[in-house]
Amino acid sequence: MYVCSCFGITEQQVKKHAEDGACTPRQIASACKAGTDCGSCVRRIQALLGRGACPRRELADRGQPLLADLEDAA
Repeated sequence: MYVCSCFGITEQQVKKHAEDGACTPRQIASACKAGTDCGSCVRRIQALLGRGACPRRELADRGQPLLADLEDAA
């Protein structure tokens, strides 16, 4: 099923980007452009991402720098 009609991005593609580490609609947009044109798919992308475990989201929720801490944690 298509999530983003503007760029032809499917639910499966969004889920794959999420598995690869994209935790927010903005990160999905960086990966595949979904949500960057009309914006009508952003809420669907948010729903697909849910509130699952994500190291970047957990760091952001604590107000910590995202990239530096991820490199330290790896």
